[in-house]
Amino acid sequence: MTHIVFYEKPGCGGNARQKHWLQDAGHSLEVRNLLAWPWTAESLLAFLAPLPVAEWFNRAAPRVKSGELQPDALGRDEALALLLAEPLLIRRPLMEADGERRVGFDPAAVAAWLDSPALAELDGRRAEGCAAKHAGTPCPAPQGG
Repeated sequence: MTHIVFYEKPGCGGNARQKHWLQDAGHSLEVRNLLAWPWTAESLLAFLAPLPVAEWFNRAAPRVKSGELQPDALGRDEALALLLAEPLLIRRPLMEADGERRVGFDPAAVAAWLDSPALAELDGRRAEGCAAKHAGTPCPAPQGG
């Protein structure tokens, strides 16, 4: 199976569920803290550049969810500066395997990317976002950075 570098927010229930699915499908993970990683514009754009700017953002981040920050209204340079200054805003997970990078966790897209039939069975399940949020409780505060 595939070895995946998985950038997560520690304590995020959604990321925990995604890691579990990947490992159950036989993939190995190298888990990194997305909030503490020493991002540069170049390293972050390696993941984000193919996507529209609005898709770079975690829609569940407090500043986005409250409407204080509106990703649809941001230009590329402004958005990148915000993400580098406040990594909690970055859509997650970020994943890298075999020289290819992905943003977010759409089960069907990840299954196709990794050629993983076990993951294809997840199609239609809620795979992004905080598990606590879906249970009606707030997401835990960022830990360790």
